[in-house]
Amino acid sequence: MKPYVFVGHPIERETRDYLEQHFELAVWNEPNKKVPAERLRDELQRAEGAMLTSTRVDAQLLADAKKLKVVSTVSVGYDAFDIDAFQEYGVLATHTPYVLDETVADLVLGLMISSSRRIAELHEYIKKGEWQPEPDSTFFGQDLHHRTLGIIGMGRIGEKVVRRARLGFEMDVVYHNRRRQPEVEQNYEARYMELDDLLQHADIVVVMVPLTEETTGLISTREFGLMKPTSVLVNAARGPVVDEGALVTALREKQIFAAGLDVFDQEPLPADHPLLLLDNVTLTPHIGSSTHETTREMEMCAAKNLVQALQGDTPQDLIKELKD
Repeated sequence: MKPYVFVGHPIERETRDYLEQHFELAVWNEPNKKVPAERLRDELQRAEGAMLTSTRVDAQLLADAKKLKVVSTVSVGYDAFDIDAFQEYGVLATHTPYVLDETVADLVLGLMISSSRRIAELHEYIKKGEWQPEPDSTFFGQDLHHRTLGIIGMGRIGEKVVRRARLGFEMDVVYHNRRRQPEVEQNYEARYMELDDLLQHADIVVVMVPLTEETTGLISTREFGLMKPTSVLVNAARGPVVDEGALVTALREKQIFAAGLDVFDQEPLPADHPLLLLDNVTLTPHIGSSTHETTREMEMCAAKNLVQALQGDTPQDLIKELKD
């Protein structure tokens, strides 16, 4: 008898066919609606494996999931997983690193360009019929080329952003990371800096750290005070890494020039959020990896992790904390 597996979101036909070769499968097929809590609890009590996306899995859920052996998330981030609880209950957890790196780096560059050249703002300016025949210097943006990029969190995606910035825009690069990255320094002439020094020096600050207790609120009022009034902040990591209240104040009071954001404290962003009233911010709805090609690759990666785990092998993308 095939193991029972629950998938908590719609999936591509190719992924479904692959999973059905190995498992008895149930799929939540509501594209714009999360699995209700009771349905999720019932499914995990029955399942040996699950594939989820951005769904909180904590000790309370795992305590009731007596048959569950593995949960695979279709994302590189796994802050929705209570890793201590996974260890306590002996459940494996996997994610999907690597396959989305280039795609996320593309979006980061897009946010850098849009924020610097005010593309999103000027798009709305034209749509509202406000374009005047004479040039209006109040809508001038800032150059991106030959400026200084500061990366906070020099992981795989950070390195790919640096490659684009150096080779495409001839930017200088500074970075801050828990560990220095000699290869990045050598390949791209990147310079390591302490965080405060980076914030004071960089023209574009890109935040790419994982969400942990230490990184929550990493960029807040004090940090905005260190940045240049011409600085641009880009956050494609996790919303809580940047203090949203402090960011709104910094944008409103022109402490920084602009921001580009793909992640937020609350997602979807509430309709009355103050960020929506600001012109000097480009907002995207957490779409860092959201292309058809990359989504298919991530799903297949997550599916293969499930198969490996339920066949008794160590999944290729077992979350690091569960390996230690």
